[in-house]
Amino acid sequence: MNKKLVEIPGTTLPFYTYEKDGLTIYEFNATECNPPEPMVNTVKGLSLLKNENDRLVGLFFHEPFPLYERIPFTISHEAVELDSGDFQVTFKKAE
Repeated sequence: MNKKLVEIPGTTLPFYTYEKDGLTIYEFNATECNPPEPMVNTVKGLSLLKNENDRLVGLFFHEPFPLYERIPFTISHEAVELDSGDFQVTFKKAE
């Protein structure tokens, strides 16, 4: 998998993109950040979701419940707890 760095104005974390199973994945890791940095970066990263084949995947040190209240209704999310105890949250345009 060939990941490429993506420049997003206003973010403080690196975002990467790659193709997988016909989807364009954008990902970032916020596991070592303190609030509000994970929320700010996620909200900025949501601007990358242009169509139904785009996904934003964030890694968080806990499930980011306060973040869910701040995302637009046009965006859905799915959270999975990883073996490490971190959470992987995938965002996409709502169907």
